Amino acid sequence: MGDRVPNIHDPNRSLPTIQYEFEWSQATPEQLAGGVVWNAATGYQRRRSWISSKLFRGVQDMRIRTLLIVTVMLCALSFLQVVRGADSPLKALIIDGQNNHGAWPKTTMMMKKYLEDSGLFQVDIARTRFTWQGDDLLEKYPLNDGVDRSAEKQPRPDPDFAPDFSGYNVVISNFGFGAAPWPENTQVAFEKYVREGGGFVVIHAADNSFGDWKEFNRMIGLGGWGGRNEKSGPYVYLDADGKTVRDTSPGNGGSHGSQHEFEIVIRNAEHPITSGLPRNWLHSKDELYDRLRGPGEDMQILATAFSSPSQGGTGRHEPMIMTVQYDKGRIFHTPMGHADYSMECVGFITVLIRGTEWAATGNVTRTEIPADFPTANAASSRKFD
Repeated sequence: MGDRVPNIHDPNRSLPTIQYEFEWSQATPEQLAGGVVWNAATGYQRRRSWISSKLFRGVQDMRIRTLLIVTVMLCALSFLQVVRGADSPLKALIIDGQNNHGAWPKTTMMMKKYLEDSGLFQVDIARTRFTWQGDDLLEKYPLNDGVDRSAEKQPRPDPDFAPDFSGYNVVISNFGFGAAPWPENTQVAFEKYVREGGGFVVIHAADNSFGDWKEFNRMIGLGGWGGRNEKSGPYVYLDADGKTVRDTSPGNGGSHGSQHEFEIVIRNAEHPITSGLPRNWLHSKDELYDRLRGPGEDMQILATAFSSPSQGGTGRHEPMIMTVQYDKGRIFHTPMGHADYSMECVGFITVLIRGTEWAATGNVTRTEIPADFPTANAASSRKFD
């Protein structure tokens, strides 16, 4: 029962603490103010300091126990959320439908498979109702989504193209040069999505599209063709010393020489996308984009390739892997990926998975380097079909 206190009417009899604590709880404000409790029925008194210390100690013990229980419950809930999150794939959306590169129906399916095979992503595809180029491959790689589409001879705007971007962690663009503009409401929705933290991935000719869309150009950092020139922003490249050059002289944005294998040079090995990758590796046959122009705001160049004059290039080190921060949104941009054989490169596949996860989450968890990753002297490909 705890401590016992004396009864002033009967010194040989003591009363249990718990009774006094009950009596104390019934005291009037005047009794509390006086520091002594007098009970007419039982004729005993008790000092406030003694009983209050016992009472408050009990309250404090109860609060500590409650706090501990709540803390344990919150930790358990957090653990379950982490486990559930690890089991739940990230939601990715590939958008396509119009691209001057006729392989786009196949390359969309290639990227979908690469991302899903990583175990990190669940991938959906949103396609315009009016398609342009790639007609033969549309039959071989159908969406089977119940939408009646029309293959057009020229790019045609789709007034109903309005994906719900908010339902996805990351959006991957496989649009290309000449793609018809999206509806204004869709453009506004996409800007809001990325600005508020949605991830965006730009692959090859996706940086050719929408040259007149100001915010899109800010998102991709650099682009080519589509009317881009010095008014779009500087031509950005690295000089022989590895320093970034922002050339504002007049000129069109975007060019490339002949397709060939070329060396990728990692310029920032600390970034999650490139961390642990070989500093130099040989990329499979591809177009090497050069003279890309744009705002280049909040942009990091993670890797470059030398655009050799012998292949019709600029003789400069051109950006090949980039990131852009657009408010809260993260953008991963690579000009690699011209054709199916370009995307079969193990280096491209690895960087695509890493870059897409980073755009979605800001982190990269698939850090293993594939055994068949290309070396500085030999490209490496995985045949898709």
